[in-house]
Amino acid sequence: MTDQADGSAAPSARDLAAGPEPTPGPEPAAGPGAGPGAESGAESGLVGALEVLRARLGALRLPLETSGAGAARTDLRRATDQLDDYLLPRLRSQKAPLLVVVGGSTGAGKSTLVNSVLGELVTQPGVLRPTTKAPVLVHHPLDARWFSTDRVLPGMARVTTSGSAGLGGTPSTGAAPSEPSRTLRLVPSEALPKGLALLDAPDIDSVDTANRELAAQLLGAADLWLFVTTSARYADAVPWDLLLQAAARKAQVAMVLDRVDPGAEATADDLRDMMVEQGLAESPLCVIPEAELVDGMLPEEAVSEVSRWLTGLGGDAEARGRVIAATRDGVVDSLVERATALADAADEQQAADVRLRHVVERAYADAVAHVAAATSDGALLRGEVLARWQDFVGTGEFFRAVEEGIGRFRDAVAGFFRGKPKEAPQVEQAIAHGLESVVLDAAEDAAERSYQGWRGDAAGAVLLEGLELSRTPASLRAEVSGQIRGWQGDVLELVREQGAAKRGTARVLSFGVNGLGVALMIFVFASTGGLTGIEVGIAGGSAVLAQRLLEAVFGEDAVRRLAVQARDRLRARIQAVMDGQAARYTAQLDALGSAEAGGDGLRSAADTVASAASAERRDRARVTNAAPDAAPGAPVEDLTEGRGLRGARVRPGREMLAKGRSDIVEEPVKKSFWKRMFGEGDR
Repeated sequence: MTDQADGSAAPSARDLAAGPEPTPGPEPAAGPGAGPGAESGAESGLVGALEVLRARLGALRLPLETSGAGAARTDLRRATDQLDDYLLPRLRSQKAPLLVVVGGSTGAGKSTLVNSVLGELVTQPGVLRPTTKAPVLVHHPLDARWFSTDRVLPGMARVTTSGSAGLGGTPSTGAAPSEPSRTLRLVPSEALPKGLALLDAPDIDSVDTANRELAAQLLGAADLWLFVTTSARYADAVPWDLLLQAAARKAQVAMVLDRVDPGAEATADDLRDMMVEQGLAESPLCVIPEAELVDGMLPEEAVSEVSRWLTGLGGDAEARGRVIAATRDGVVDSLVERATALADAADEQQAADVRLRHVVERAYADAVAHVAAATSDGALLRGEVLARWQDFVGTGEFFRAVEEGIGRFRDAVAGFFRGKPKEAPQVEQAIAHGLESVVLDAAEDAAERSYQGWRGDAAGAVLLEGLELSRTPASLRAEVSGQIRGWQGDVLELVREQGAAKRGTARVLSFGVNGLGVALMIFVFASTGGLTGIEVGIAGGSAVLAQRLLEAVFGEDAVRRLAVQARDRLRARIQAVMDGQAARYTAQLDALGSAEAGGDGLRSAADTVASAASAERRDRARVTNAAPDAAPGAPVEDLTEGRGLRGARVRPGREMLAKGRSDIVEEPVKKSFWKRMFGEGDR
């Protein structure tokens, strides 16, 4: 039996009857005086592997809306709950009492059944829904310490009551939280055998979502389910969703069909057929007829079969040990399967993260490439930029100086810049305006492409809710303007550095840094690609003029190096702008941590648990097979420790008779629930 909320893998009842599965250890795993002894190395290895798996599950995040993500999150929560609430506590405390969780549909009569088999009011039934607010756990008084601590269900506060205190009382251990359903009400009862506890859980189909979730959690902490339904509700979908999961994993479930009217006994046959069809053929079924309550409880004869079963189970440490071992093994197997499936879900999360990032990266990389192309193919040398550049250098003296040779041109440079330095800023401003428009257009297009890409992806569409990401922010223009001014400053600094390193140019540079800087900017944009008609000649002449001017001052090699450096710095600044815009998208993923959600670590932890579980079971089988059979007269549990459940009609010495003692007589009883489950005949 495994996740009692969802079902789990465990040996079938027939397997248990045949005895191929070992008992939990050399000593019984539960019951008075029973215990596993010192923890074996194999058990210790299994606990350690499960602790690593628990840490990996605790670190797992599934934030993106990938296919099946919702179901995976539920499975993750239930897997961690079951590790915390049941499996790790059970492995560390194998002598703890066997916990039977009574669950079922709304109004099925779970609380009434618990009260009736105990013969006292320990839990409150009612007509208002939901009825069970705080779960009630009934235990033998000597077993109180097993449940008063946080050994199981550590997330729930404890309230200890006595007598009919299940209906009220004063807390004695722990403070009850403000939410009643998160309180576990403990009720000691002499009616229960030592080593057995009953937990009355909320409705699995409660109108209260918190109650439904709590019911699933409590079923996950059970050693055994006692599933209660009615003749009117036995075919409902919600209970069968859980039961089908239980059947798929061979969970150990006992069914109770309550409130069967006289003449409607065929309902039980129909339910039995459904159980056979859905893989629960070997689960026992008990029918409780419709009966009038007496002092809030069913008559003894109505619940006698359930009472005999519980009494027999409470007095049989070996049977309890088999249940605990089967349940525990099933939970381990189920967790390995779940962890593997969750690892696949984590891989899908990581793939979705990569996919969404790629959409953004591609859009903004294209934006950077677009700006680079626009600033290198001559397209920027249009309109205002071209006009301002011509104003700056378009004098007859300057062109004639270029035509008459480099020597005279070099001599004319200083005079030229001394006469017209004030026009250089106008060229810089025109370049800035043109470049700003190109960058803003590219960023706007990248934002729209990223938005459309995410909107078409289920994982990305959810992240866009409430965010304005389809357009660039209003602050972008100022940012782009600042980066362009910074680049123009970079260009002037390059000119200064180159001039300071070259002899004979200090006087020229003292008058012409701005002019040479503008010429370098024009040269960076100088290629004539993209221009047509007369623009080719004009821009080409401008490019030649800028190149000749720079070469006259710095030399051909230096000009090429300066142009490469200027282009690189411009690209770096444009890249910084686009990275900032892309981060508006990728920051949503960074905040979720979905890039780190890969399943390799979880898959490895699951494999380690599977290996450790196999080793533990081999070790357990070896110890069990080596143990000698119990000799006649061997000490066994005595049912006088508990007075027996209402209607059970048992006598002390029952277990001795089962082990071969013929000197003790027991009154004949109908074949019990438990014996049906394990295929044993009447004793």
